[in-house]
Formats: sequence, structure tokens, C-alpha cells
Amino acid sequence: MNLFRKKSIQALLGENEQKNTALKKDLGAFDLSMLGIGAIIGTGIFVLTGVAAAEHAGPALILSFVLSGLACVFAALCYAEFASTVPVSGSAYTYSYATFGELIAWILGWDLILEYGLASSAVASGWSGYFQGLIAGFGIHIPTAISSAYDPAKGTYIDIPAIIIIFVITFLLTQGVKKSARFNSIMVIIKLAVVLLFIGVGVWYVKPGNWTPFMPFGFSGVTAGAATVFFAYIGFDAVSTAAEEVKNPQRNMPIGIIASLLVCTILYIIVSAILTGIVPYTELNVKNPVAFALNYIHQDWVAGFISIGAIIGITTVLLVMMYGQTRLFYAISRDGLLPKALSKVDKKRQTPIVNTWITCLVVSIFAGIIPLSKLAELTNIGTLFAFMAVSIGILYLRKSKTPIKSGFKVPFVPVIPILAFIFCGYLALQLPAMTWISFGIWLVVGLFVYFGYGRKHSTLNTSENRLRKIS
Repeated sequence: MNLFRKKSIQALLGENEQKNTALKKDLGAFDLSMLGIGAIIGTGIFVLTGVAAAEHAGPALILSFVLSGLACVFAALCYAEFASTVPVSGSAYTYSYATFGELIAWILGWDLILEYGLASSAVASGWSGYFQGLIAGFGIHIPTAISSAYDPAKGTYIDIPAIIIIFVITFLLTQGVKKSARFNSIMVIIKLAVVLLFIGVGVWYVKPGNWTPFMPFGFSGVTAGAATVFFAYIGFDAVSTAAEEVKNPQRNMPIGIIASLLVCTILYIIVSAILTGIVPYTELNVKNPVAFALNYIHQDWVAGFISIGAIIGITTVLLVMMYGQTRLFYAISRDGLLPKALSKVDKKRQTPIVNTWITCLVVSIFAGIIPLSKLAELTNIGTLFAFMAVSIGILYLRKSKTPIKSGFKVPFVPVIPILAFIFCGYLALQLPAMTWISFGIWLVVGLFVYFGYGRKHSTLNTSENRLRKIS
């Protein structure tokens, strides 16, 4: 029983070309950059900035974003090398199959199912809140019982708007990756325009006095803030799940991953500086800090645009997160570790339609019933765990003597992969103990699934058994 059997990079690339399960190669560098920005700019910048400033970092929120951004830049370089070397669906799961072997790959895949699934549900729940706030301005109110997740004390039982937006996004994803990417690009351009509008208006109302004291909670506050706003960066790794649908992945994957991350980091730092410069950090503990800041300086007309931009922003995050989840299921299923129905591709549209609707049902159940705070708890730790594995995977990849097609290479190896591992590990240690316990329980459940189903049905296991019979 070989738990650490590996898939060679040649075998992974060969699967990519199989006609019955092949995905259509439709995406270029621009599509990927937009996919990345679509996934990154959303809940983090429109929701979490205020809480992180008020409770953790104060005006030093800028440093929190720099710290989180550094962890992500180092990890992004590692992702870029893997994505250009192994341009196959599945992200960290697939890379781990090639470097660490099947059991570790399954653990990473199970971890990513948690990240994308819960992030999708959490984002849909956040979208519902913003949408209800917007229509309330027009005097339209959704009945309390169907306005939020299950909480009898508040009289809420199910979040219908969250479920509706998940079904709309799912329908779009089944129409093919090019249509989804085109829709995403239009939404991202609108979202970027809204962020730039905030910067253009807000910069004239900054009072440097609001930046004092700069670090009211000390450096520990900055690191706690970095762990909180890390959620704002989750998404660039979703770009790597698109690898199999990319034209010229050796060139376009690194451009998409690194360009999207750099654009977002610069915007985050500027927005957080302006936000804490307009409003005293103590008053920023609100759900819509960017719109709140504009109301604070009596620029209500801009605040309205920001609310629309936030809804658009969160919609694109949901699109990319659900896209990432479907491609992850596709990759794991193709390896036999999950039922084969999840890797069945529609002949006409060349997208995994059955898998997409199953994802829709699971995500909508979570989003409709489980409260947002509970959904968001585990997303950060799942992502950090994946980033750490990919960072160490680069060191394994470089040590292997396998001849591989040259693509992007991480500079200063082993320094950058080790820095990525240390930064992400440090941020993970800032998360509460309960998050670690919940994460541990999820991984134990995953091991039961692997030993109960995946190990026996694995395509590598089937191949080994066939060779044993022949010999």
C-alpha cells in the first residue's frame, strides 16, 4: 500500500490532452489578470479594512497589508513556477501530487475544498447583506425570515438572496469559461473604477492628525491585523486552478498571478491610508467602511456608487471562488479520489456541468443556513496551509531530476520559498485556537474519506493493480 505514490509531471500533462475530459483552452494573460483581480478585490477591501483598523492595527493597517502582501508575493512566485511547469487544473492539490505523493495531495485537495467552499458561501452571504442594504435605500425590504442564515433568536431561518446569487453564478459558469471570463473582466473594470473613485475623492479629505498614534495596539496589533486582512488576498491562487484552460501557460500563468497580486496590493495600501486618514480608526468598526468614510465627509453620492461597486466586487469574487471549486473537484475526480461524475465534461461547452451544479447545491446550503462569522473562520487557515505546502513543493521540484518544460522560475531559491513558508506559518499562528481545532477535525474527516473511498478508487492504484496482474 503506497500512500505516497506520485504522478509524474509527464503523466499530469498527458491527462491534460485526453479528449474525453479535456477543457477548452480559451484564456490569455489579460483574462488571468482580471480573474485574479476579480477574486482578490472584494470582501477584504470593502468589509474587513474597517474591523482590522478599529480592533487590531489602527492607522498601521497599511503595515498589516504590506505584511500580508509580502507573504502572498513570496507564495505567488512559487505558484507561478508550478502553474507554468504543470499547467493542469487543481492548483496546490495537483502540484503536491507531483512532489509529495498521493496522501499529501489528498490532504491538500481536501483543505482546498474547505477554502473554496466556505469562501464561496461566506462571499455569497456578504453579497446578500450589501444587496439588501442597497434595495433598502429604495424602500424594498425582504421578509426577515428569509433575509439571513439560521438564527431563530433574530427570527431568521434562511438566506434566500445568497442562494439566488449562487444559482445565477452557477448558470454563468456552465456557459463556458470564455463567457465567464468576459463577464468577470467587465465587472472587474467597473470595480476598479469605483476603487479609483474613492481614492480620487477621499485623498482631498485626509487629515494627517488621524494617523496619530500610528500604531496604537503595538506591533502585535499589526500582525493580528495582517492575519485578519489576509482574507483580502485570498483568490490569487484561484488563478492557478485555470491553468488547463490557458493558451501558452508558460508565459501567461506567471503574468496573471503576479500582475493581479501587485495591482491589488498597491490599491489596498492606498485605500487603507486614505481610509484611516479620513476617519479616526476608532470609528471604523462597521460592515461597510469605505462607504461609511464617504458618508463621514458628506460625499453621499459617491458612497452610493461605492455600495454598487462593492456588490459588483463581491459578485466577481464569488464567480472566481466557485470556478476554483469546480476545477478542484474536476482534478481530484479525474484522479479517482472522488466519484468520476465530477470530472465529466460537457461535449458542447467543454465545462464540467454536473460538477458545477453539485458545487452550487453544496455552497448554497452552507450560505443559506450557516451564519457568515462561522463560514469565514476556517478560510484563512486553509489558504495558509496550501501556500506553505506549495512553497516547500518548489524545493522538492528543484531537487527532482525530471526533465520539465521550462517556464517561469522562482528567483533566489531556496530563500524565497523558505520566506513564503515562514511568513505564512507566522500568520497562521496568529489565528485563534478554535480555528486550529476545527481545521484538525476537517482533516481527520478527510482521512476517513481517503481511506474509505479514494485510496481504492485512485487511478494510480488501478494502474498498479493492472501491472501486478500482468507481471
